[in-house]
Amino acid sequence: MTTKPAGILTDFETPTNGDPIEQAMRGILKHLGEDPSRGGLVATPRRVAKSLRFLTSGYRQDVDKVLNGALFDVCYDEMVIVKDIEVFSLCEHHMLPFFGRCHVAYIPSNKVIGLSKVPRIVDVFARRLQVQERLTTEIAYTIMDKIKPLGVGVVIEAKHLCMIMRGVEKQNSVAVTSTMLGSFRDDRRTREEFLSLLRSKN
Repeated sequence: MTTKPAGILTDFETPTNGDPIEQAMRGILKHLGEDPSRGGLVATPRRVAKSLRFLTSGYRQDVDKVLNGALFDVCYDEMVIVKDIEVFSLCEHHMLPFFGRCHVAYIPSNKVIGLSKVPRIVDVFARRLQVQERLTTEIAYTIMDKIKPLGVGVVIEAKHLCMIMRGVEKQNSVAVTSTMLGSFRDDRRTREEFLSLLRSKN
């Protein structure tokens, strides 16, 4: 197996001059007291630019295209839950990650959505600069709008690096947010059933 000689960059790592994010990152590295031309950092601006574009790719996604018509007529009026959807997002205040789990439930009226589409909807909004509270409501209202169910419940549990790495530096803090719409808001038994099923490990 051949290895790349030290100091030789691959095509992917080769810096480009026209990317404004790369240019900005070089300036940030200088202001931090680093030398962006040294070996370990010369390709960092390009890598950061690619990473940020992926982590904010939700701005360039359309929910209707994500759903791609995956709505199906099914005679089913019981709760549908997709639990433990992994969530990774960037806090808009410090641009540090927050991550955790999202739980989505809805009660169909006359249509159900393909199960794989629920995590995709979560990703559309998670891959933006976010606050957890807004992320929770955006997911819930989008499902309510696109599927027209009897109700929607969304709960997100997440750890925020802006709390863990800086600020109060509390390692075990978990933020929990919820949005309940329709029957999940109006019917206490429906809401309690959803929350009880989330607590269940089986």
